[in-house]
Amino acid sequence: MLAVQIIFLIVGLVLLVKGADWFVEGSAGIAEKCKISPLVIGLTVVAFGTSMPELAVSVTSAIEKSTDIAIGNVVGSNIANILLILGVSALLHNLPVQKESLWLDLPVLLLASVLLLGLGWWGREVSWYDGLALLLVFSAYMTILLVQAGKKRKAMLLLPEEERLSEKEPAAGGRQGGWMHQMEQKVWFLIVLVLVGLGMVVGGGTLLVDAATYIAKYAGVTERVIGLTVVAVGTSLPELVTSVVAAVKGQTDIAVGNVIGSNIFNIFVVAGISALVYPLGFTAGNGIDALVALGAAVLLFVLSFFQKHQLGKPAGVLFLCGFVAYYVYLFLA
Repeated sequence: MLAVQIIFLIVGLVLLVKGADWFVEGSAGIAEKCKISPLVIGLTVVAFGTSMPELAVSVTSAIEKSTDIAIGNVVGSNIANILLILGVSALLHNLPVQKESLWLDLPVLLLASVLLLGLGWWGREVSWYDGLALLLVFSAYMTILLVQAGKKRKAMLLLPEEERLSEKEPAAGGRQGGWMHQMEQKVWFLIVLVLVGLGMVVGGGTLLVDAATYIAKYAGVTERVIGLTVVAVGTSLPELVTSVVAAVKGQTDIAVGNVIGSNIFNIFVVAGISALVYPLGFTAGNGIDALVALGAAVLLFVLSFFQKHQLGKPAGVLFLCGFVAYYVYLFLA
């Protein structure tokens, strides 16, 4: 049985890698065709799609009353998304942080992190009405985001054709020439590419997490540590692969937007829906983990104002050092 789970883990990883490649290609192509900013695509379609494993794992854990895994998955994924994923991505390619993210998305992420920490510490649990409040705040954020995207698209359409061409986003990174490049010019094919890639990412992530969790339990690891490490990093693998692939392809708005959007989605939607299913108990250990997640969000916000609003190699090294330090604390505490 252990050998079978190891095979599932490898298969899941393969699905993640190839699925993320197709997902980024399709998403960036749709952004170009529809005159939608890749940042908005990264904050919505890509972020929500790659957060599906977190949602599935946390809701399932809440149903089974394994609240340490449910809350640890959310908090641990957010820590891994910033410190590990942006750390690796920033080492591969400078990641510019857009003005919209500085004044809307990152403050919303900080608000979400403070809310989760505050609600958890206040009542020693995230209750069903706390979950409802998180979902309502998320609805307001999405409304603002989509209204702004609509206004920007209308403004682009009103520009003269020459200016619209000069404002055009970079190509989705497809192959130059050949069958694949021709197909990537068709919107329906890009949609299929996104859907198939998303299915592979979510399926691969779920397969990998299930296998890794089995292996971790086989080794006798506690539920809280499983939630914060194996499950959290496992469910963050779609974000990791998608952001790294996007960074390598030069689609840096998708890489950054994916992480910020995923973290916002994790707190407001994943924790919110999970709390509606069953109250998420909040221990002192959970509080420390949530504080680390908040610290990671603050660090991201502060570093975004340096190097001409770019996350470069120094930021990547700092993120990764923070990730290693947190894991050292986690296993030594």
